[in-house]
Amino acid sequence: MKRRVVVSAICALAAVAHYGAKPVQADGYSAVTDERLKNPEAENWLSWRGNYGGWGYSSLEQITADNVKDLVPVWSYATGLTEGHQAPPIVNNGVMFVATPENNVIALNAKTGTEIWRYRRKLPKELFQLHPTNRGVGLYKDRVYLATLDACVVALDATTGKQAWETCIGDWKIGEYSTLSPLIAEGKVISGVSGGEFGVRGAITALDADSGKVAWKTFTIPAPGEPGSNSWRGEDWKTGGGSVWMQGNYDPDTKLAFFGTGNGAPWMPDTRPGDNLYTSSVIAIDVTSGAIKGHHQYHWNDAWDWDEVSAPLLIDYPRDGKDVKGLVHAGRNGYLWWLERSKGDINFVGAESYVEQNAFDKIDKKTGRPSYNQDKIPLLNKSAKFCPSLWGGKDWPPEAYNPKTGMLYIPSHINLCSEYGGAGTLDKLKPGELWLSVPVDVVFASLRFSDKVDQTKPVPTGSLQAFDIKTGKRIWETNFNDTPFWAPLLTTGGNLVFAGGTADRKFRAMNASSGKILWETSMPSGVTGVPSSYSVDGTQYIAVQAGWGVDAERMHALMQKILPADRKLPTVPQGGSIWVFALKK
Repeated sequence: MKRRVVVSAICALAAVAHYGAKPVQADGYSAVTDERLKNPEAENWLSWRGNYGGWGYSSLEQITADNVKDLVPVWSYATGLTEGHQAPPIVNNGVMFVATPENNVIALNAKTGTEIWRYRRKLPKELFQLHPTNRGVGLYKDRVYLATLDACVVALDATTGKQAWETCIGDWKIGEYSTLSPLIAEGKVISGVSGGEFGVRGAITALDADSGKVAWKTFTIPAPGEPGSNSWRGEDWKTGGGSVWMQGNYDPDTKLAFFGTGNGAPWMPDTRPGDNLYTSSVIAIDVTSGAIKGHHQYHWNDAWDWDEVSAPLLIDYPRDGKDVKGLVHAGRNGYLWWLERSKGDINFVGAESYVEQNAFDKIDKKTGRPSYNQDKIPLLNKSAKFCPSLWGGKDWPPEAYNPKTGMLYIPSHINLCSEYGGAGTLDKLKPGELWLSVPVDVVFASLRFSDKVDQTKPVPTGSLQAFDIKTGKRIWETNFNDTPFWAPLLTTGGNLVFAGGTADRKFRAMNASSGKILWETSMPSGVTGVPSSYSVDGTQYIAVQAGWGVDAERMHALMQKILPADRKLPTVPQGGSIWVFALKK
């Protein structure tokens, strides 16, 4: 299959360099220790989701549901780059680190927005960027760690931006690449590779944080003789997918990291019969050895491109009179999964659909294994219509959990379905070229509204949903009509949920107890960045990147095709920027 260009061509960077003749140093930088990562201070945002549990929660409460109406921008910074700006601003004692498309890292004064230094990765000119983005850096000791689009990990000096070491964990020439924020745990930098659409075999690699040497490498697709290998036919495992393109969450008590995995490759399930472990699963990995200690497969022999790469949140919850050491996951397959973590295996507790889902017939109450409606399974020679769409009930944008409200918040897509299949042939794999078993133009024309909605009126498509952790019941939902909703979430001790994600370029604050929109502001571009919160000199700030692109832009284009002429979406301009807000003084 010839490569189809579905994203804009990359901008070739001339060198690994800093802006300006002489970069400013981050004087007095505070080293990030294991203890600080395990117990992060409220005034800082040290990792991808703020803590090891993946909560996306800040306990800061200066900005509240009562005064958020007074939130104003205090500084902004244009990145000078296009495409999807998705990374959270990471903050350590007044120094902010932001990753952008093209593998730039920018260090800024978190109070004033003054640039301290800027790193630019020199990417190969021939590199094809299927997902031109980056989801953030990791911090440890006095270094900043970045996973790159050419499948490497680099360590930068936090005070100067100078590169300390580089280790490549994959081969970009066969389609492997990295966009995730590395997990930092027990002195290791843990990263994964994407590339399932290129027929690669997913893997997670741990590097020594000081030296960059490989500590271990674990494949997500088992080789013959390894546990789970009998779920693959013949040599299908060699090209089985199972990409890892989101940061895992970590339990320091058991030293287990929990990573989500992507779909099987190629897409059509009859090209790779079997359950296809460990695709579309959560796996528990011992960070000391890299051994897979347990797993739960959300759905077997995936047919719908429902990657389950978001790691489940580590949330303890009560069920049937028992306190469960929990893993909670809003699946791309449209189900909210309640699991139990232990020192080894992952146990199924329960699951209920949170969006329209017609592909599953039922879920086994003991094992959590779904059975399928056969007419909803696309195959090489059969097209099928299914709900939710291939982007799922929730794609990569992370949920958030607020321990004060006891609620889990899910950024979801509702009333959207897909239809594809029936390509009829599977071309021979060519390294570095897309290998889907279904034409790209079919996939990217597959979006439909659900048959259950009145399509002559504005259709709720984005939905921010809140679930009670104690009962598992939905408490409220705030819907957005006729728009994509690619909205990573931040929730705070001030009873707020912050989110962007819509085509109108708005960044919003909602009441965390009711879902009522309390504040909103227009941004220069759409917001698919992960928000964060921090404090400097007693002032709480909310920070987020604007910059539309990648799958949000692709869904936007498809929605334009299915919307009537009088309901077309506004154009979302390109261009990345960092925005920081605080209460008006």
